[in-house]
Amino acid sequence: MLFFPRMAGRALTSLAALSTITGIPALGAEADALAISANIRAEHMPFGTVLNPIYAGPSSSQIVGYTRCGDSALWTGAYLAAESFRYSVTQSGDALNNVKAAVAGLKSLVDVTGDNRLARCIVAADSQWAAGIQSEEGSNTIHSNPPWFWVDNTSRDQVVGAFFGLGVAYDTVNDAGVRSAVSDIATRVIGFIAGHQWSPNDDLSSTFLLRPEQLQMLLQAARHVNPANKISGPLIVPPVDAAIAFDVMSIGSYFKFNLDYMSMYNLLRLQNNGDNRGAYATLRGHTRTHQNAFFNMIDRALTGAADARDAETRSLLDAWLLRPRRDVTVDVSGVVPVCGSEACQPVPVAIRPPGDFLWQDNPFLLKGGGSGIIETAGIDYILTYWMARYYGVIASGAVQSAAAPIGGIAPNSLASLYGANLASSVAQAASQPPPVTLGGATVSIVDAAGAQHSAPLLYVSPTQINLLVPDGTPPGPAQFTVAAAGSAQTVSGAVQAVAPALFSMNGTGSGVAAATAILTQAGSPSLQSPLPVFECGSPGCAAIPIQLGVDTPIYVTFYGTGIRNRSSLANVSASIHGVDVPVLYAGPTPGYAGLDQVNVGLTLELRGTGLSNVILTVDGQTSNTVQIEVE
Repeated sequence: MLFFPRMAGRALTSLAALSTITGIPALGAEADALAISANIRAEHMPFGTVLNPIYAGPSSSQIVGYTRCGDSALWTGAYLAAESFRYSVTQSGDALNNVKAAVAGLKSLVDVTGDNRLARCIVAADSQWAAGIQSEEGSNTIHSNPPWFWVDNTSRDQVVGAFFGLGVAYDTVNDAGVRSAVSDIATRVIGFIAGHQWSPNDDLSSTFLLRPEQLQMLLQAARHVNPANKISGPLIVPPVDAAIAFDVMSIGSYFKFNLDYMSMYNLLRLQNNGDNRGAYATLRGHTRTHQNAFFNMIDRALTGAADARDAETRSLLDAWLLRPRRDVTVDVSGVVPVCGSEACQPVPVAIRPPGDFLWQDNPFLLKGGGSGIIETAGIDYILTYWMARYYGVIASGAVQSAAAPIGGIAPNSLASLYGANLASSVAQAASQPPPVTLGGATVSIVDAAGAQHSAPLLYVSPTQINLLVPDGTPPGPAQFTVAAAGSAQTVSGAVQAVAPALFSMNGTGSGVAAATAILTQAGSPSLQSPLPVFECGSPGCAAIPIQLGVDTPIYVTFYGTGIRNRSSLANVSASIHGVDVPVLYAGPTPGYAGLDQVNVGLTLELRGTGLSNVILTVDGQTSNTVQIEVE
């Protein structure tokens, strides 16, 4: 082999950090959710809160500006809720980091104002994007607080979104630092509102007195996260259903229903009385048939399981994945039946016009979008998806490759098993080969021939177990039984002779490859020096461009699993940017159970291809796609 074992070991150290990233329980949905989360951190939070990037063109990856600053508090709150549900389901360290980042972002919106009001957004004054954001937000008051400026004229919408996220985080993230920060933010914001005409910006025209359901939600949530908070509401408040009764008179400003559902989620959980239930019944009765997955999930949280509604939610989430991520122009007036100026029935999710958060847009809308240069964050998907996981609408319990959302697994490959209550604690194997008992948990496999095997375990947690599929397990269906703390549960898996899967650095099986590279000298092949292929920081991992030279051949090792049982090296192929590259080795990585590697040579044809897709084929089985960058 051209690659030193120590290089494989260094890459595995990075891969070990992925051990708590979960995989896909059904329909590949979780991989999409994880990829969206990674992209939000990388592209949508330049100043710590959620914005939407503007690209140089519809197919460009060059960011030339940012937009939607005025709604940043609202969507940062929704993002916080999404990552909080994710953390509760998966206990992922990445999810917890995202929760903390979102909380820190909301805190910055309060800190920067100097008087505990919530800013719409915060921007680094010396940013290359600052002038464009200031121009777009010119109708709102802009204040300087070096090194920042912040946008004022905060609406009720922003506060509702922020409190939605704060309430979810407080109840689902069992982390003392997160809960303390949530309590502090909520207490400060409700204190400002109570002392300034019950308004988020000291303007009577935006007072919460006009939205009694929102005001009651804020008061209940503030007391919930800080029992020492003694702020009570005004003496005279309209009935809690007054504003909602007005909302349902039309669907012209559909976003108001989204705010109503956010408000009702916290209000009914914390104050489940007849008045609040009546207000919610009015809201739900008007929107029940609108094919809205987020509204469905709020209803699931508040009223429990309903087979037809929950099945619809799963279908709507699948359809969301077919949507473009940018604001392309959409006109379905010639596609669906039209009644007046709207569709007669809710437009299918896959072809609805784009928006920041699909579920706040009128489902009967026929036209919309822009020029395809603004990317939406995808919070409308990850929030609803992780709620569906949290409330059991999408069931957990699956076995798949540990590298990517590929259902097939192979003997001597690394697999991940997902579920609930799998182990009573978190534990990671400290030695090679891995033990068959870890953290009090065991996994036994009954294969297609009826034989039983004990699986070596690399990592166990309540929601995920990483294991080595035992050598000699024959192809076919298999049953995986997890035993821990006196209980057992069984899930099904499919064993194949080969099941090639490549690791990526974000743990989703897509994006930047988990890989190493060496540069050699054409005249002295023994002279080898390592080349970095990726770099990782707080926003995530990015590819480092590889510069190809005529006299300096470069070889790359891609790390994966399910590859070693290939029939022959001749039946292994690899393509980069559609160009076949020579495969020099495809087999086990020395010293690491289940880890495989594929060594390839980069050809000069690849010069200038930029960020390129890498695909491996083994005995006719195609891997997931990862990426490297070549200059």
